[in-house]
Amino acid sequence: MTATDPALTALANGWAALSLLHGKIEAHTERALQSKHDLSVREYSLLDVLSRQHDGVGGHLQMKQVADAVVLSQSATTRLVTRLEDRNLLSRYLCPTDRRGIYTNVTEAGLKLLEEARPTNDAALREALDEAAKNPELSSLVEAVEAVTVPPRRQ
Repeated sequence: MTATDPALTALANGWAALSLLHGKIEAHTERALQSKHDLSVREYSLLDVLSRQHDGVGGHLQMKQVADAVVLSQSATTRLVTRLEDRNLLSRYLCPTDRRGIYTNVTEAGLKLLEEARPTNDAALREALDEAAKNPELSSLVEAVEAVTVPPRRQ
């Protein structure tokens, strides 16, 4: 393969389109969440991930798992947790079975804010996808995103 190989060019174009779609969605959602709820996309994402924890086996996430879920480094995730803890949206506590482990839970205030912000996030996502679908370079990616199915949320 050479640098001008059509297969490589197609991969690069596909990656560029995916990156563009992600950027458009994130920017649109960021503006909506910031203006209506004083939340960043990353903060919303962290609250959402942590709100899905449960008391059953494996129900609480370690910081590395949280970092992977919100697509940040562990240090960036720890800083984000600290910021939300300072806003009384999260709380940390020692793992009852391993005193070295620290878990993070969403506070009542955090759950309330997440509940208020979820419709804004969902509407912004829908708007961004609808707008991107009008772009022929992005329409197939939008279709792929819309076709993804996930198991229902644990409540």
